[in-house]
Amino acid sequence: MKVRFSRATNSIERVREFYVQGLGLDILSEFSGHEGFDGIMLGKPGEEYHLEFTHQSGVIVAGAPCRENLIVFYVPNPQEWKKIVDRMEQHGFQAKASHNPFWDRNGKLFEDFEGYGVVIYNDSWDK
Repeated sequence: MKVRFSRATNSIERVREFYVQGLGLDILSEFSGHEGFDGIMLGKPGEEYHLEFTHQSGVIVAGAPCRENLIVFYVPNPQEWKKIVDRMEQHGFQAKASHNPFWDRNGKLFEDFEGYGVVIYNDSWDK
């Protein structure tokens, strides 16, 4: 099974800054002017997920409705985890305290420009 997470955004360019330059995801696909929508799909080639961000011309969307709107990336390798966290900080994104303290034990939470949280968690998924 493959999964696509999709959400609206006010700025594809700011999505690119946070998720591509900071987080290190790859651009898998992009489109513009598709029935009034622009979009970008992000992820890593060969993975079973991708994130889609869309912007509808002339529409302003609200930010995250609460602090528990999270995407969690499990990164079991400590060196890889540190590399991702360092890259986020080098691009000007600062870690914040999580609303749920569980995520702070082995992870770092970064919020994108619309208030959606991304946790880089230093542990494996399969527990």
